[in-house]
Amino acid sequence: MFTEVNVLGVFISPFVVMMLAAWLIVTPITIATARIRLLGRMWHPGLFNLCLYVIALSLIVIFIGEHP
Repeated sequence: MFTEVNVLGVFISPFVVMMLAAWLIVTPITIATARIRLLGRMWHPGLFNLCLYVIALSLIVIFIGEHP
């Protein structure tokens, strides 16, 4: 079971920490795709970035979560 994270007396949901981790994973990928001009060839770059973020967040939740 996930437990809250205590940050200076404020309890933060573990999902917020996972969201931050997913953002840290996706940001270099987005920069790399923009640098090699792959992002410009996408039909909708914002949707592509959102999909990458959701995939990364889902993988983090699956790998960190406990399986019954």
